[in-house]
Amino acid sequence: MSWVLAIGLALAAFLVLVFFLKVPRSGWEATGAALLLGIAGYGLQASPGLDGAPKPAAQKIASDPGALVKARGSVSESELPPNNKWVVIADGMARNGQFANAAQVLLGAVEDNPQNGEAWLALANALVSHAEGILTPASLYAFQKASNADPEHPGPPFFLGLAMAQSGRFGEAKALWSELLDRTPEDAPWRENLEMQLGRLDDILAQQEGVQTGR
Repeated sequence: MSWVLAIGLALAAFLVLVFFLKVPRSGWEATGAALLLGIAGYGLQASPGLDGAPKPAAQKIASDPGALVKARGSVSESELPPNNKWVVIADGMARNGQFANAAQVLLGAVEDNPQNGEAWLALANALVSHAEGILTPASLYAFQKASNADPEHPGPPFFLGLAMAQSGRFGEAKALWSELLDRTPEDAPWRENLEMQLGRLDDILAQQEGVQTGR
């Protein structure tokens, strides 16, 4: 029964995206592939016969569904909505916690323009949020594509570090953010937030070290 439900939801999502949200025809193939990957992942990892016991992210630094959308704009030094209409639609979905639907729309955007760094970054954040703060291979790929599209943009390393921290990879997050801080101008509007996040990581790493040494 669970398989029927999963396939039915995937089909319904595809129809909504195509006929109501008007995902461009060029993005249909990517959208269908993503839905098939989701069903395949369900088959490989799901255990519908077991009681649910989701494991929370190690450190919930950002829990507001709309926080990543707002933060992405501040790191981009832009208070204006993005120009790409698909990113605008996806941001609206993400603000309402509809991360899977947002990811589907963003897949169409990057299919239409593979150099759209903003769409890749929004896709990476949506995938992390959909996984409840866990960094997945798909989100890592999206972060890398966002970085490749604009190597100097602070967004990809900032949000990748955030995802690493939420997944418990505190040392990697600190290394990434420390490198970003070194190249961040003193007057950058996101510098204070970056320094604050690094301070939190230092506290967490100090606590871990204390536990390991028995202090």
